[in-house]
Amino acid sequence: MDKKNALRAGALAAGTTLMMLLMSSPALALTRDDGDDPGPGLSVIQTLGLYVVAPIALFVIIAGLVMVLGKSHAKKDTTTSNINVKGEAKA
Repeated sequence: MDKKNALRAGALAAGTTLMMLLMSSPALALTRDDGDDPGPGLSVIQTLGLYVVAPIALFVIIAGLVMVLGKSHAKKDTTTSNINVKGEAKA
């Protein structure tokens, strides 16, 4: 019974994907719509800056803020992660 359901689900997924690909032809992207006014294209440097450098910079800034704020919170932490379990008694 599981093979039959898996085969049915696979056929449905493949059929849906094929229909989506057939309905969205890339040739339709070449025709302009009324009122379409595209701006100038981006250079290679601008494209890399926008889609590569900017996300990496945002990631580094957010990670840095999380680390800095996390360290300041660790000093005030009174849970079991901050308790010293080693004995201080000397024999």
